[in-house]
Amino acid sequence: MIPYSVLDLSPVPEGSTPADAMANTLDLAQNAESWGYRRFWLAEHHNMTGIASAATAVVIGHVAGGTKTIRVGAGGIMLPNHAPLVIAEQFGTLATLYPDRIDLGVGRAPGTDMLTARALRRSLENSDNFPQDVVELMAYFEEAEPNQRIRAVPGMGTNVPVWILGSSLFGAQLAAHLGLPYAFASHFAPAALEQAVEVYRQTFRPGAIDAPHFMLAINVFAAETDAEGRRLQSSMQQAFARLRSGQPGPLPRPVDDIDAEIGEGARAMVDEALRISAVGSAQTVREKLGGFIEAYRPDEVILTGQIHDHAARVNSFRIAAQIMQDLGNAEPSLAAE
Repeated sequence: MIPYSVLDLSPVPEGSTPADAMANTLDLAQNAESWGYRRFWLAEHHNMTGIASAATAVVIGHVAGGTKTIRVGAGGIMLPNHAPLVIAEQFGTLATLYPDRIDLGVGRAPGTDMLTARALRRSLENSDNFPQDVVELMAYFEEAEPNQRIRAVPGMGTNVPVWILGSSLFGAQLAAHLGLPYAFASHFAPAALEQAVEVYRQTFRPGAIDAPHFMLAINVFAAETDAEGRRLQSSMQQAFARLRSGQPGPLPRPVDDIDAEIGEGARAMVDEALRISAVGSAQTVREKLGGFIEAYRPDEVILTGQIHDHAARVNSFRIAAQIMQDLGNAEPSLAAE
């Protein structure tokens, strides 16, 4: 069976607060653990009133402390915003508190607008140093050398698994070069998906892991009917359209007519960005998930979905977990080798 995981942005729906969002995140993680999800990842975004996971390491600690077995991590930390030593200390601390349960996915985007990036007190040119920063970060998780002057405490010797996240060929090439697992942001930027996966697999050389390990990100909006699934998806469609027009905000309430809400031009852009999505009833979602797995042969999938109503969001992930288990049991050819 292909492992399946959760990517959560700790969404703040219209009419709710960040406190509600973080309580909902923990509730979803506890349910995901009981349904067989392997990982629960949170993402770093800043200055967005619809996302409560800005202090990502803190929220990861909140989730890890409220669960028992599921791996918890970042999907991801935007490394140009931080000194590698600080991230090593944060995740070294998490790994010390929750041994063998912490993952660290890193990306090179700022995770925000340029004005906010400046407020984070990091140079906008830091993304150019991303490969060197990744190597430095990984070194802090290794056992310290006898005369090493700078150490991550906690951190050294924890060997926190590092993943490269990306939506372009750059991340695929870096993950292959360093021998790291690779997660592609196909849930919102699928344009280079096919080429990136091919580059990663063909150029991979053993490093932290011995063989390539590719994770595919898929949006899931599962409900009792196709119509209800499409209605649940409309919240994310609105949020994405507003983000691209420079007007982010809390996660909108769902609507019945998305075209009337965002217009045909925005709809075309949104549909292309969110094309790696499984939307509808359990049967429809099963067909879509099976098709994506057959097409891209991921070693793992990570499922996400911005849904306004928390109960509906939990139900969507419950349906998706059952589908992933059914796919693994019914179609062994879809399972990772």
